[in-house]
Amino acid sequence: MTDLLNVSLIQSSLEWGDVEENLNHLSKLLVGLNEKTDLVILPEMFTSGFLMNEKERIAPYEAITLGWMQKQASKLHTVIVGSIIVEEQGQYFNRLYVVNQSGVMCSYDKRHLFRMGEENKHFSAGKERKVFKIGNWRICPLVCYDLRFPVWSRNTNNYDLLIYVANWPSARREVWNTLLKARAIENQTYVAGVNRIGEDGLNLTYKGDTCFIDAKGKLIAKCEDNKSEIISSELNLKDLKDFRKKFPVLLDADAFQIEI
Repeated sequence: MTDLLNVSLIQSSLEWGDVEENLNHLSKLLVGLNEKTDLVILPEMFTSGFLMNEKERIAPYEAITLGWMQKQASKLHTVIVGSIIVEEQGQYFNRLYVVNQSGVMCSYDKRHLFRMGEENKHFSAGKERKVFKIGNWRICPLVCYDLRFPVWSRNTNNYDLLIYVANWPSARREVWNTLLKARAIENQTYVAGVNRIGEDGLNLTYKGDTCFIDAKGKLIAKCEDNKSEIISSELNLKDLKDFRKKFPVLLDADAFQIEI
């Protein structure tokens, strides 16, 4: 299998609580994805925006959204990733799905719920981190507020690309940019951070800052502020392995255990 992974990040505005409009807008954006890509990453809650009080109305769109993701994956011959609101046995989750043309590959429920936005009052926290594979690549997907928790993000030599999908307001954009670089450096991994733009129903604004970062903390590519667009990058696993071998920081990492 190839050591090259072509990844596309989708920075988009999101209409507050309007699933059909958001899917239509994203479909139009994806038409512009001409080059072959192995992985497409969408923002957090890409069908609704970071919405709490209408979760009961949004959750039933899960099947429609998964069907849309599978259709896009099939059309583009790719894997598509993003989080949505779901309901399961009376509980609601901010669930990230990984979907290919055959269906769901895996899912991850957001672990750290943003209490300042009362997410913890509306949703249940996930209990397990996930890693999925594309070829030789091991990929760990996390969601927004998870970025602030380095232990949960810690690489124990089990992933090569760390993904964060988010609705991260522009008021805290410096934190977003700083922590993405920190997670890349401390975990010796590529990082892809995907954020939305525009204004939500709570009058919070988002400028984007969607980007790729390499294992040395160097910015590879970044979206323009306030622009719905796609950026793509070819990531090289051999380069990453060579760097880890030359500078084997993780061999000196402390062992730890997470208590859920």
